[in-house]
Amino acid sequence: MEPRWKPSVTVAAVIECDGRYLLVEEHTAEGLRLNNPAGHLDPGESLLDGVARETLEETTHRFTPTALVGVYLSRFQREGRHGAPDEDITYLRFAYCGELGEAVAGRALDTGIVRTLWMTPDEVRASAARHRSPLVLRCMEDHLAGQRHPLSMVFTDPSVTADPSPR
Repeated sequence: MEPRWKPSVTVAAVIECDGRYLLVEEHTAEGLRLNNPAGHLDPGESLLDGVARETLEETTHRFTPTALVGVYLSRFQREGRHGAPDEDITYLRFAYCGELGEAVAGRALDTGIVRTLWMTPDEVRASAARHRSPLVLRCMEDHLAGQRHPLSMVFTDPSVTADPSPR
């Protein structure tokens, strides 16, 4: 029996203020890239907790999700380097918009994050060649189009966040 295919679940924050979108510039195997504050969902974490955590880690700001912008499926392929096998990863991204809070004093940007940038939609579009994923632009365009879904569209059963230790 072949192993079951499992996409990597990620969360992303689509944050707009005064007509500009918050992106992060980060080191990747492909060089410096632009991305939404985003990352992988951790075990035992709800999607809402995950997007709040990733935003804090990558921007030093608290984030409160207010709506689901969309759910996205994308595929990333990278040629193996130095004898390593090729990578073929499918991402299932849950993108949320919301309220960006104040920076947390004394908190540093996560490893690999160089800086945060506020960019106009035209600047985001013009920098598409530097995006970590085509979903950076797609999420912004969906947000600009007014795409918002209630947070209740995604349900996390309490079994996900329950303490797994035996009683």
